Amino acid sequence: MMPKERSPGMKLFMAGLVAAALIVPLMMVYSLVWDRESQSERAQSQITAGWGGVQTVTGPMLVIPYVDEIVETETVDGVTQERRRTVRRELFLSPLEQSIETQIEPDRRGYAIHESVVYQSDMSGAAQFVLTDNLERLDIARDDLLLDAAELRFGISDPRGLTDGVSVVADGEETQLSPGNGPGATGGSGFSAPVSWSEQEPLEVSWQYGLRGSQSLSLIPRGGETSWQVTSPWPHPSFTGEHVPDEREVMPEGFTATYGGITNLALGERLLSTSDAGVVSDGNSNYQPVTVGLVDPVDLYSQVDRAVKYGFLFIGLTFAAYLMFDVVGGARVAAAEYLLTGAGLVLFFVMLLAFAEVVGFALAYVIAAAAIIGLLTAYSAAILGTWKRAGFIGAMLAGLYALLFVLLSLETLSLVIGALLLFGALAAIMYGTRNVDWSAVRGADDEEALT
Repeated sequence: MMPKERSPGMKLFMAGLVAAALIVPLMMVYSLVWDRESQSERAQSQITAGWGGVQTVTGPMLVIPYVDEIVETETVDGVTQERRRTVRRELFLSPLEQSIETQIEPDRRGYAIHESVVYQSDMSGAAQFVLTDNLERLDIARDDLLLDAAELRFGISDPRGLTDGVSVVADGEETQLSPGNGPGATGGSGFSAPVSWSEQEPLEVSWQYGLRGSQSLSLIPRGGETSWQVTSPWPHPSFTGEHVPDEREVMPEGFTATYGGITNLALGERLLSTSDAGVVSDGNSNYQPVTVGLVDPVDLYSQVDRAVKYGFLFIGLTFAAYLMFDVVGGARVAAAEYLLTGAGLVLFFVMLLAFAEVVGFALAYVIAAAAIIGLLTAYSAAILGTWKRAGFIGAMLAGLYALLFVLLSLETLSLVIGALLLFGALAAIMYGTRNVDWSAVRGADDEEALT
C-alpha cells in the first residue's frame, strides 16, 4: 500500500510556508541593492572630488564698515566709572535689484562602472545698490560709514569649482578679487572684492565667472528683487526649493527656466542690517534657496529597489499556478521544487542589479527576464509533466515581467494596477478551486477503488 497523498489544504500550507521562507533572500537582495547604491554614491563622490560638488551660490552683498562708540562701566574701589571705546562694525547691504543669467553645460563622467552628472556653468549678472534711509532706525550716522573700505562678497559653496574668467566690475572699474570671506549663506566660502563708493549715486555692479559642479545648482536670492534665468541642453531638469519658476520650457533639446520677482518681502529680509541676514537666534538658517537639478532619468538603483518590492508578487502568483496544477490538475509538486523555483525568481533581481550596472536597466531587464523565464519553463516541464503546462508557466512569467516593467514606469498608477492584478489572480484561484475539498486525503487504494 502506497503512502497517502497530502490533502489540498496541507499542500496550500506547504506552498505558503516555502513562500514565507523566501522573504529572507528577498530581504538580502534588498540589502544588496542598498549596498551597491552606497558604493555608487562613494564612487560619484570620487568623480566630483576634483571637479566640484553640489553648488550653492549667492551674492553679491555689499559690506560697509562703520565706527561705533560703546560705553563700558567698571567699578574700582567702590567707584563706578564709564569708559568710551570706539569699535569697528559691519553694515550689510543687499542689492536693491539684481538679475542673474546662467548657462549650464552638462556632461557625464565615469569611474569604473559608475557615472555622475557634472556640469560647467557660466554665471553672469548685474546688481544695483542704494543706501536706504534705514540708517536712522539702526542708530548709525552716515558720517560713521567707511565707504572707501566697502567690500563686495560673493558666496560659492564649493570654490574648487571656480574656473578662469572671474571678474567683478563696480561703477565701470575692474576690482581686485580675493579668495574667501563670502557671505554667511555659503558658510563664508566664495570670494570678495574691495570697492570705494561715494554713495552719491547708486553702485552698479556686474560680474561673471565660470563654475563647475555636479547634480544641481542652487541660488540663494537676496535683495529687493531678484530674477534668475537658467538655460541648459539637459532634457531632464528638476525645480525644487522655496520658489518655483515663473516660466519654464522643457523640451528634448533642453530647458529654460525663469525666476522673476523674488522680493525681499517674500524672503522676509531687510535690505539693510547689522548682521548677515538669514541666521536666526538658534543658529539655524532661514535662507530660501531655489534649486535646478540635473536629474538622471535612469536611476537604476531606485528602479531595481522598486522591482524587488514586487518580488513576493512573482513568487505568490507562480506558486499559485503550481498549486493549481497540483490540486486541480493532478501534478505533484514537492516542497523542494517550490523552493528551487522561488530561488530562481529571487535570482532574477540579483541578475537585474548585476547587469544593470554594466549595460543599463532596460537591457539588463530583458537579459535577466529571458534567462529566468527559460530556466523556469524548462524546469516546470519536468515538474508538471508536460510542456503544455510548462508553456503556461512561461507565458505567465513573461506577462508578469512585462507588466512589472510597465509598473516601474507608471509611478502614480502602479499601486492601482498591482491591486487589480492581485484581485484578478485571487478571483481565478477561487474559481479554479471552488470544488476542491481542502481537507480530503486519498490513498492509492482509494484511487484504485474509484476506477
